[in-house]
Amino acid sequence: MKHNVVTVFGGAGFVGRYVVRALAQQGVQVRVACRRPEEAMRCKPMGDVGQIVPVAANIRNTESVAAAVAGADAVINLVGVLYKRGPQNFDTLHVDGADTVAAAAKAAGVKRLIYVSAIGANVESESDYARSKALGEKAVGEAFEGATILRPSIVFGPEDDFFNRFAALARLSPALPVIGPKTKFQPVYVGDVAQAVSACLAEKATSGQCYELGGPSVHTFNELMEMMLSEIGRDRFLIPAPFWAASAKAFFLEHLRVPFFVPQPLLTRDQVRTLKYDNVVAEGALNAQDLGITSTSLNAVLPTYLHRYRRAKDKGRAAQAV
Repeated sequence: MKHNVVTVFGGAGFVGRYVVRALAQQGVQVRVACRRPEEAMRCKPMGDVGQIVPVAANIRNTESVAAAVAGADAVINLVGVLYKRGPQNFDTLHVDGADTVAAAAKAAGVKRLIYVSAIGANVESESDYARSKALGEKAVGEAFEGATILRPSIVFGPEDDFFNRFAALARLSPALPVIGPKTKFQPVYVGDVAQAVSACLAEKATSGQCYELGGPSVHTFNELMEMMLSEIGRDRFLIPAPFWAASAKAFFLEHLRVPFFVPQPLLTRDQVRTLKYDNVVAEGALNAQDLGITSTSLNAVLPTYLHRYRRAKDKGRAAQAV
């Protein structure tokens, strides 16, 4: 299905930039809708002159959303947060914001809508994040019949906030606490998520479907940390942290106010609750293979960006080996 204009909410973010690039390669005009359009300027080189257009829009503002979707053939909503801060919280973004975008898209006559949720979305979850994602899916489905839902596991890539964060900590600390060491994850490469979005737009049969996106292998949290440490060439103690202890520490970190040094909480109690559950593609769920995507392995990508966390002497040896 050919789409000439696609509006991407959250297009300036980590996943968003890969989605914008994939869409630009298809030759469509992309509107990158975000609160601070200057952040979307870095997306402009991904397409031809005038192909990628930054647009000021806040999904908490109905009028700005309506303006961003007017005349669009398809809309993609990638907006999401991992922690609450003021008005930018789970309910206002994942639920109310998702509903606003879906309703505006429907009113504007948009043909396709894709909402990126998350594996683990469940209205019964004790995690506010997972529960809000599920409620967002419900709101989108009610406001826009035929919307497509994508549920990725942990998304990894050069700018991710998972492996990069722990690798940075490993440079400074002799030990790393591991919350839920046996919790399972199925990390998916950010480029594969972008391909999934493109595939859904290209195939009308994906309308109204939900796809769970994971990589080719499942790993425990402890195994992921071991892989990261091996890649950066550092020996660190991995210390299992009980959920109760992690929650207590998260409570302190959430209330720590050091604007310049801690721009966001290092850990929240809701994240601890999320880590109690496996984050893998459910058995029988539609997945990346159903979209014709061969998932990219961690081993193929991690070396391309975690090398910067190696010691200087190890970086030199790695370069000589290459």
